[in-house]
Amino acid sequence: MRILHLLNHTTQSNGHVHAAVDLACEQSRLGHVVAVASGGGDFDALLVRNGIKLFTIDHRRKATTLLGSAWALRQAVGSFGADIVHAHMMTSAVLAWPICKLAGIPLITTVHNEFEKSAILMGLGTRVIAVSAAVGASMRRRGVPAAKLRVILNGTIGSARLANRETTPVTLASPSILFVGGLHPRKGLADLFAAFDMVHRQHPQARLHIVGDGPFAQTYREMVAGLSCHEAVRFEGSKADPFPWMRGADIFVLPSHADPAPLVLPEAREAGCAVVATRVDGIPELLEGGEAGVLVPPRDPDALAAALSRLIAEPDAISHWRGRSQYRVDHLRIARVARETLDLYDEAALQLGRKAGSVLPRTG
Repeated sequence: MRILHLLNHTTQSNGHVHAAVDLACEQSRLGHVVAVASGGGDFDALLVRNGIKLFTIDHRRKATTLLGSAWALRQAVGSFGADIVHAHMMTSAVLAWPICKLAGIPLITTVHNEFEKSAILMGLGTRVIAVSAAVGASMRRRGVPAAKLRVILNGTIGSARLANRETTPVTLASPSILFVGGLHPRKGLADLFAAFDMVHRQHPQARLHIVGDGPFAQTYREMVAGLSCHEAVRFEGSKADPFPWMRGADIFVLPSHADPAPLVLPEAREAGCAVVATRVDGIPELLEGGEAGVLVPPRDPDALAAALSRLIAEPDAISHWRGRSQYRVDHLRIARVARETLDLYDEAALQLGRKAGSVLPRTG
């Protein structure tokens, strides 16, 4: 099967880019002919090493630019001989839709950030992948027909992007609490700081490490400076690979207000952290409904503080939830995501009367 993935760019700052890159590399490993058309970025070298052909398509949202981009994409689809076009972002879907329609090629779209108003445009796909059941339900409410929608839960374990990574844990004093993600209000950091201030009063030995960067970094530093726990909070900055920090932490915390299916949770589970996260969007699905991590209500610092304090106070609680993090963790492997996605390609091809089935048997 000849698969063309389409996304705005390949820079490593976006989770949906990680998901698309992981999928493309795994499909190539399975023996399919894979290409990526984007504006380029950090992962281009990795894609080439994994046998993936690159096309440059400018996705900047300017009328004159997009006209040229549409022409360039039409040329790429034709020269590559794509059997499937898979768009991962809204601009990509809009560019690809008329080209796929004219060529009779299935267009697959993946909804990564359904909370964006423009996510409804992903309904242009022949089939629409929701990265969690919560995202699928949201898209149905917004008018995307159920017949088009398929849920393929995010998973990243075993991906080429994470191969040969450093696994030596960063040394952190216990009990250590770790957040990894963008410093943005959607991630619920204000709730985390308020919760940790309460935790620290009961457990002054606790430390909170914040790995990541974002537009609200200075705001959050100032917020923490006014709390009694300020000396126990460390802003560690962005890390090319946060996995060693996860390996060194006792508790991984994700207090999001909205998070369709964050890839950081499979990584934290793979690292063996005890996980505490909010019961929003796709987070419960990534934690097996609470079997693989502690779930708390969103926007509730008191509940978050209580959950963190219980883990620290009870002698065996952290080790118990470390063990629970491994419950069905193999379900979060990229191999499963790739198999389910390839099956969906076949389904979409059959709908359009094209030959279904991959050129090689799917293994792994």
